[in-house]
Amino acid sequence: MQGQRADIDWRAGDVPVSTRFDDPYFSLENGLEETRYVFLDGNGLPGRFRDGFHVAELGFGTGLNFLTTLLAWQASGVSGRLLFTSFEAYPMAAPDMAQALSAFPELVEPAGHLIRAWDRGETTVTLPGGVELRIVVGDARATLPEWQHKADAWFLDGFSPAKNPELWGPDLMAEVGRCTAPSGTAATYTAAGFVRRGLEDAGFDVTRRPGYGRKRHMTVATLRAT
Repeated sequence: MQGQRADIDWRAGDVPVSTRFDDPYFSLENGLEETRYVFLDGNGLPGRFRDGFHVAELGFGTGLNFLTTLLAWQASGVSGRLLFTSFEAYPMAAPDMAQALSAFPELVEPAGHLIRAWDRGETTVTLPGGVELRIVVGDARATLPEWQHKADAWFLDGFSPAKNPELWGPDLMAEVGRCTAPSGTAATYTAAGFVRRGLEDAGFDVTRRPGYGRKRHMTVATLRAT
């Protein structure tokens, strides 16, 4: 597995904080509920699930978003496959991932499958329920332009745009637009103006909505018909 390892500090015992970006990986209030609100609800999931549905993500982090999506897929009763591709420049070590995910009892079983595979260096993992995960390690500014797939929903979950602007620039948002299926969607916890403008320029209709917890606003977007 290539890529620089993530450097982690811990807050409140089980909340990982990136020392590189001085930003927590998930909400200090309730990371699982934040994921459900921002990324699932923000993309109209699980209501849009179907066989072959493809989620793509910028920033794999702890795997929390993926595992939450996995649970939603399994509970939805939709048959077939769910594809999930995540782009990650600074992969977290398996022991750190395990410590972070231990805060969420609902995720114990699927997290175990993920962490064991991750510890073996696997970046393509098949999990129960027909779920296929692929983690693309490296700077998304280099790896996403090489990606030749179309996502139905995007989770834009890099660190804060103020601290990690490289993952939110207009060129990368243009690549997100290129790699989005017709009527596909994107959601993110941030409502930073330059992020919303980048998505608009990339072909999305962009809406600001109330954010999770202490965040005033977040962003949802739908690719415009051409």
